[in-house]
Amino acid sequence: MIVLKSHIAKVLFGCALLVASLQASAQVDVSQAWVRATVAQQKATGAFLQLKAKSDSRLVEARSPVAGVVEIHEMAMDGSVMKMRAVPGLDLPAGKSVELKPGGYHIMLMDLKGAIKAGDKVDLTLVFENSAKQRETVEVKAEAKQLSTPAAAKDEHKH
Repeated sequence: MIVLKSHIAKVLFGCALLVASLQASAQVDVSQAWVRATVAQQKATGAFLQLKAKSDSRLVEARSPVAGVVEIHEMAMDGSVMKMRAVPGLDLPAGKSVELKPGGYHIMLMDLKGAIKAGDKVDLTLVFENSAKQRETVEVKAEAKQLSTPAAAKDEHKH
């Protein structure tokens, strides 16, 4: 019985080291993740964060259990009109920070399954692809923040 406990402890320690080494070797660092809190009946919101890749990579997919549809979006000027559209991915040049922010690239959470209140933690799954087409998945917990300034309310996404 003592030998079995010792063996289990070694296996668990080895698993912990493996998980730590996998986290340490992540090719893309994700920071400052947040989601815009919603109001009653709102069916879409945005997620925003900072990404920094160690080697040329690409954000190719995002998922979240709080939304039926999750897309990578871009807001850009089309003549004199600001338009939002889904993009198939977002390039992440090695060593450069890429900010997903209101009014620019962001992750759109649509067909929300419920309200997202300020202070909630929203699970996001981000899928990155390197130049060799190898994929890496990063799990993120983004804090919901309420933006109540007139400028923020004006920029709310409408779908």
